[in-house]
Amino acid sequence: MAPALLLVPAALASFILAFGTGVEFVRFTSLRPLLGGIPDSGSPDARQGWLAALKDRSVLASLAWDLGLLLLFVGQHSLMATETVKARTSQYFGVLQRSLYVACTALALQLVMRYWEPVPRGPVLWEARAEPWATWVPLLCFVLHVISWLLIFSILLVFDYAELMGLKQVYYHVLGLGEPLALKSPRALRLFSHLRHPVCVELLTVLWVVPTLGTDRLLLALLLTLYLGLAHGLDQQDLRYLRAQLQRKLHLLSRPQDGETE
Repeated sequence: MAPALLLVPAALASFILAFGTGVEFVRFTSLRPLLGGIPDSGSPDARQGWLAALKDRSVLASLAWDLGLLLLFVGQHSLMATETVKARTSQYFGVLQRSLYVACTALALQLVMRYWEPVPRGPVLWEARAEPWATWVPLLCFVLHVISWLLIFSILLVFDYAELMGLKQVYYHVLGLGEPLALKSPRALRLFSHLRHPVCVELLTVLWVVPTLGTDRLLLALLLTLYLGLAHGLDQQDLRYLRAQLQRKLHLLSRPQDGETE
């Protein structure tokens, strides 16, 4: 039992790293663009047009750097999800395979956020500058971001969040219960095989709904939109199962607790 219990701190460390990275990702995608945390190069008139930006080596260098960071994250996230890599990591790390995947994903995302280079001198696809849009558009974006993150949290409750983070695998291993996925229904396994990113629409809202869509934000939104689109393959049967699970969760949450007076 002692060696098995040593797996628990590793799984918890991976979960804490992933949780902290998630909080940082909220700041990176929502708080920084909405609250003006990106440094400004000066007046909007100093920004270049699209043709001029293609000739500016500083703009191109920043975009190439950001593209490299995104490709690093997408490559890690996709490569480690293949059956070949999962089988190899399971061979060496056993029940910690999922925790290792989560930790590596968190580290790759940390690299993107910490070394991301804004392009303030680049062209802007849209920007709310004139009143009343300069006041109301950021407010509307803020409300939509809050709603999107609340929906993301709610959807994660429908899915097996502990299994996605690798905690459940270690917990079941310590108790001798086997693999968590082996206990799930065929409909759940079918859904998971088609949708391992259950927050696509909400995340796309966060990426695109911003008061100012600059060049580097456009790159971030375009590449992650493409990646999320290629990672999904839902059909009507999956949607029916997902709807049924959501209704079941809502019913359990709304049910009176034991001892509660009516």
